Amino acid sequence: MLTDLPLDQVRTLLAVVDAGTFDAAAAVLHVTPSAVSQRVKALEQRTGSVLVTRTKPVRVTESGQVVVRFARRLAALERDARAELGMSGEPVRVPIAVNADSLSTWFLPALAGVTADPPICFELHREDQEHTTTLLREGRVMAAVTSSAAPVQGCSVRPLGDLRYLPLAAPAFVARWVTGALRDDLSAAPVVVFDDHDDLQDAFVRLLGGTGASALRHYVPASEMVVAAVEAGLGWGMVPEVQAAPGLRAGTLVPLVRDRPVDVPLYWQQWKLDLPALSTVAEAVAAAAASSLRGPLNAADRAHRRG
Repeated sequence: MLTDLPLDQVRTLLAVVDAGTFDAAAAVLHVTPSAVSQRVKALEQRTGSVLVTRTKPVRVTESGQVVVRFARRLAALERDARAELGMSGEPVRVPIAVNADSLSTWFLPALAGVTADPPICFELHREDQEHTTTLLREGRVMAAVTSSAAPVQGCSVRPLGDLRYLPLAAPAFVARWVTGALRDDLSAAPVVVFDDHDDLQDAFVRLLGGTGASALRHYVPASEMVVAAVEAGLGWGMVPEVQAAPGLRAGTLVPLVRDRPVDVPLYWQQWKLDLPALSTVAEAVAAAAASSLRGPLNAADRAHRRG
């Protein structure tokens, strides 16, 4: 059981993972590299599993991820206890994984309204909404905005609402590239995507009956710049409704097709730990989502909207 694991060995493993090498962890812990190696080896013998591969940097195995998650949660509980006992004047650190479009629209105002004593420091990790759960699974964040309703082990889930995307392009782009069946046109026309994980454009073309968006792709790894790139005519793209509003009003953006939005459901996943700071943040995020996102749809409604 995890409660039977020697805490000095658990903390040493976490130091190795965070530092990347045994030597770097030894410097952080102020012990010799040999001592670090012996502690990790003893922990592996105790668990009966290899916890890290001895590469540079080290890589955590699946079994190692279990222990690392335990170590991070233990560290969070220790910080919280010290704060409640008045033993630490340090702020509470809350690492959160969140997708770029949420960061650029509704998420930051939610955090700005958080007040707590001791104060909370946010450590934001930007990741695609379909991959934020990876950071939770690895124990690198306490909470995440994700598109996955399936809870990560040791986490709770609550629905936040739907972030709506619209298929848009610049008027001149539409005049040049959209001349026939939209499914065929978008399979050949240049497209703007956020990164390799961004599947929204391909998903939209598949909804039209195609196999995916064109291979002519412009990668623009910033949410606001994706909108700017679409307005500039580099390609078409799926733009969050709230970010599209100014361009639609000004006529610099036009819909490729009306009444075909794509609603991406978002969820809040967090560790199942009684941490006051984490609970405070969760309530603030839920309140902001309720006023900024569309209400969660049932499966039939969502299928109707996407179909």
